Amino acid sequence: MNARDIWAVVPIKDTAQAKQRLKDAVPAELKPRLALAMAEDVLSALAAAPGLTGMAVVTLDAAASELARRYGARLITAGALDGQTGAVRAAARELAREGRTAMLTIPGDVPLVTPDEIRELIAAHDRTPDFVITPAHDGRGSNAVLCAPPELVPLQFGDDSFVPHLAAARRAGVEPKIVRLAGIGLDIDNPRDLAAFLKIPSRTRTRALLRDAGIDGP
Repeated sequence: MNARDIWAVVPIKDTAQAKQRLKDAVPAELKPRLALAMAEDVLSALAAAPGLTGMAVVTLDAAASELARRYGARLITAGALDGQTGAVRAAARELAREGRTAMLTIPGDVPLVTPDEIRELIAAHDRTPDFVITPAHDGRGSNAVLCAPPELVPLQFGDDSFVPHLAAARRAGVEPKIVRLAGIGLDIDNPRDLAAFLKIPSRTRTRALLRDAGIDGP
């Protein structure tokens, strides 16, 4: 490609209501702090990864907005109350209006993501139009998607979005590239995900928060 203008988009919902599917695995009062710690791990990895033009956080949450500002991310409020799908689609529309060439969207709950994984996703983008995707660890969800241009595929997130996203890319005339990445693949939504995370040593803010709260793995 002659020009790379790749923007990372991270949707962050209302942290006060975050991570309810973790149930009793995490105390209720800790869940907002956990959501912010995971989001900061994601933003930190993105900020350290070369090849991105910038980052955008889609949120109306005050604490998440402050976190975005600390990492130099632009704030997008359109679609912030419309779930992950609505938030990402709103960001894609805004980036497309600005003439940006590509969007990389990643959720705010993949604390094991590394700059190297982001670099690998960006390196896989070598054509336009293009569609690069990283599935969730269960092979069902979509944990990172790079679209070039940003609105190439109408993204629709959910527990079983991976295969439909592959089909949507093909309908758009693009053979999707699948990049499997362990860190990005592990999103923390339920107690089983949390247990899997705790089995993997890390120096993340998420792990430190859980350890300080007495929630730790082997």
